[in-house]
Amino acid sequence: MSFLHLSFYSAFTLSSLGLAFHRTHLVSALLCLESMMLAMYITLSVWPIENQAASFTLMPVLMLSFSACEAGTGLAMLVASTRTHGSDHLHNLNLLQC
Repeated sequence: MSFLHLSFYSAFTLSSLGLAFHRTHLVSALLCLESMMLAMYITLSVWPIENQAASFTLMPVLMLSFSACEAGTGLAMLVASTRTHGSDHLHNLNLLQC
């Protein structure tokens, strides 16, 4: 495994661990999700170059569009929860109270 692959795998793993263990604010959860998407985007961008496969060059563009949609939805949820609950703490959000 090259250093490039190790760095992408470790970035994705650290982002998922950050999402699992540091869930106090919605902003930190969104940042962890965005860093996971960034690691996946860079990996999908480098993979066709390494394998000389032209058929998978559209995948990073699709991943980037889904990541932008996810970021917009996350920011909309952040604004809505801050307006209704007064903060972005995740312990204030309870799905059973809806």
